[in-house]
Amino acid sequence: MSRQRSLEAILASDYVTIGELARLTEVRYSTLKFYTEEGMLPFRQEGENLTRRYRREESVARVRRIQELRRAGRTVPEVKAILQNG
Repeated sequence: MSRQRSLEAILASDYVTIGELARLTEVRYSTLKFYTEEGMLPFRQEGENLTRRYRREESVARVRRIQELRRAGRTVPEVKAILQNG
């Protein structure tokens, strides 16, 4: 098992793992995984172990937007449509 990166290292990085994104957004890992599986949270998958990497700034903003829409009473299909249309 690998060591966790420091928060400073995470904030200096362009890409983060889903666990690091959970730390940054204070959103549960399982929720972020659901957003990913539903196509609402884009990622890159590279390297030998095919670890999913999320663009830090874009992903944090996207998670905040999803949360905002969900708090406003939007359904998951509605959120997906809104995100796809910009």
